[in-house]
Amino acid sequence: MLKLIVRWLLLAAALLLVAYLYPGVSVASFGAAMVAALVLGLLNTIVRPLLVLLTLPVTLLTLGLFLFVINALMFWAAAGVLDGFHVTGFAAALIGSLIYSLCGMVIDVAVERLFSKD
Repeated sequence: MLKLIVRWLLLAAALLLVAYLYPGVSVASFGAAMVAALVLGLLNTIVRPLLVLLTLPVTLLTLGLFLFVINALMFWAAAGVLDGFHVTGFAAALIGSLIYSLCGMVIDVAVERLFSKD
């Protein structure tokens, strides 16, 4: 449980980092970033697998590059639902989702090493 909470807090901080690095993404506060990270996690858990399955032919045709579009759509959808999280357009959602995904990979590795049982 602690691992999940630490990951959630770090992903919220990563969302603030994305807003700091890229002007097309804005987050009002850390609380808004926490809610946005939660909504992004829920969308990626529930909606993303359905979209990946439905767009499998396009994904195969583009050699997996369409997955970047799906990630951007999830990022954009989360911004559309929330008040304190704003993305200016699809290009901003694409770049923001790329930065957020890279941060997420680093966070996953760090959390796994922190909570590994040796």
